[in-house]
Amino acid sequence: MAYKTINPYTNELVKTYPNHDDAYVEKVLSKADALYHQWRNQPVKERTVLLHAVSDYFTAHTDELAKILTIDMGKRLSEAKGEVAICAAIAQYYADHGEEMLRPQTIKSSAGDAREEKHPIGTLMMVEPWNFPYYQLMRVFAPNFAVGNPVVYKHASNTPASAAAFEEAVRNAGVPDGSCTNLFISYDQVSNVIADKRIHGVALTGSERAGKKVAAEAGQNLKKSTLELGGSDAFIVAEDANLEEVNKVATSARLYNAGQVCTSSKRFIITENHYDEFLAALKKSFAQVKWGDPMDDATTLAPLCTVSAKEKLQTQVDDAIAKGATLEYGNQPIDHPGNFFEPTILTNITRDNPAYFTEFFGPVAQVYKVKDDAAAIKLANDSDYGLGGVVFAGDPKHGAEIASQIETGQVFVNTYFGTLPELPFGGVKNSGYGRELGHLGINEFVNNELVVVNPEPKVDFENTFGGFV
Repeated sequence: MAYKTINPYTNELVKTYPNHDDAYVEKVLSKADALYHQWRNQPVKERTVLLHAVSDYFTAHTDELAKILTIDMGKRLSEAKGEVAICAAIAQYYADHGEEMLRPQTIKSSAGDAREEKHPIGTLMMVEPWNFPYYQLMRVFAPNFAVGNPVVYKHASNTPASAAAFEEAVRNAGVPDGSCTNLFISYDQVSNVIADKRIHGVALTGSERAGKKVAAEAGQNLKKSTLELGGSDAFIVAEDANLEEVNKVATSARLYNAGQVCTSSKRFIITENHYDEFLAALKKSFAQVKWGDPMDDATTLAPLCTVSAKEKLQTQVDDAIAKGATLEYGNQPIDHPGNFFEPTILTNITRDNPAYFTEFFGPVAQVYKVKDDAAAIKLANDSDYGLGGVVFAGDPKHGAEIASQIETGQVFVNTYFGTLPELPFGGVKNSGYGRELGHLGINEFVNNELVVVNPEPKVDFENTFGGFV
C-alpha cells in the first residue's frame, strides 16, 4: 500500500511516505501494552488533565493543522479549521467530564455492597477514513485516553500527512509515548495487528466492505468492535414545514465537505405541497456554488479527495440516469486538473433503480416527491442504511414525532445535522453498530467490573444465593 499525499486541487504529488515494517509494529504494540498496564490502576484524573493540554495544542495550532488537511484531502480551509476546532472541543469535553463518567456506580443488592467499576481493557486498533482525518481519530482517542486504553491506528492511504500530524500534535501536547501511534501498514499487517493478543478492541469508520472484513477479523479473534459505515440520510420536509427555513440549510446539508460526509443529507424527501418550490430553490442554490482553490475563502465547493472518487461518483450518476432517473441539474464536466464534480440533482429515482439504495459520496442530491408525512417516513426507512437524518416541520413537536419513527442512529429536527462532543454518534442497519462521543462513546471499550463486598462474611452458600449461580 502506497501512502501518498496528492493535492486534490492540482493532482500533483506532494509527498510519499514509507511503510512501517513488522519490527516497528512490534515495538509500537509492546510500548502501548506496557503503557496500558501502567495505566490499569492509575487515577483517571492523571490522564484527563493531559487532555486539557491536547485541546489547547489543537487550538493554538489551528492554522497549520488545517492547512495539512486541505492539502491532504482537499477540503476548504474554513472547513478544515472547523475540524480542528471540534477536535479541540472533544478533548476538552473528556478532560472536563471523563473522571465523572468513569466513577464507580453503586448497585442496590441483597448480596452486599455492590458497585460497577469502569476499567480499561487494553490497547485498541483504529482503522480510519480520509474525509475527516483528525476528527475521526479524536473521537476514539480522547475518550479512550481518559479510560486508559492506548490506541494505534491505520489511516487512509491518501491522507498520510494528516495521520502523522495527529500523532505529532498529541505527542507535542505532552501525552505519554505510546498513547496514540500512527502505523503506515498494509491490510495484511492490519489483520495481524487485530489478531495480536495485545489488542483488545477494534474501531473502524469506513465502507461496508471494510467494515465486514474488520468485523470478521475482530470476531474471529474474540475482540469487540465498533463500526461507523456509510449512510444515505434522509432530509424530510414535512407538510407543515417552513420552506424559508429549509432553504437556508438544504444546500449546505448536501455540499459540506464537497458532499463527502457519511451523515450528509443525501435523500431529500419532500411532501408534494412543497416539492416544486423546494426543487426550484435547490437548483438556484446549486447554480450559485463557486468551485475553486480550497485555500481561497471565496470558494464554496472543494474538489473530491481523489481521481478514483470522482470517477466512481460519475459512474454512479451515469448509471442512475441510464436506469431512468431524471437529471434536473448539473453533471457537467469542470475544466480543471483538480477533482471537481459539479453539484448535481437527480429526481424520479424508482425503487428498481440501483441508485435508490446507493450512497452517493459527493455533491449529488436525490430528491423525492411524496404525498404526505406518512409516505415520507416510509420512504426514509426504505433504506439499507440508518446513520442520521434531518426533519423540518412547522411544529417542532410534530417534527420530533416524525424523527422518532425513522430507523436511524440520530435525527436533527429543524436544524442541520451536526456533531458535538456530548452527542453520541453511530448508526444501525448497514451503517454499523456501537457509538462514539458522549457518555456512550466513553463506555464502548471499558471493563464494567462488578465488585461485591459483604460487610460481614457469609459462607452459607445455599441460603445466600439460593443454591445456584
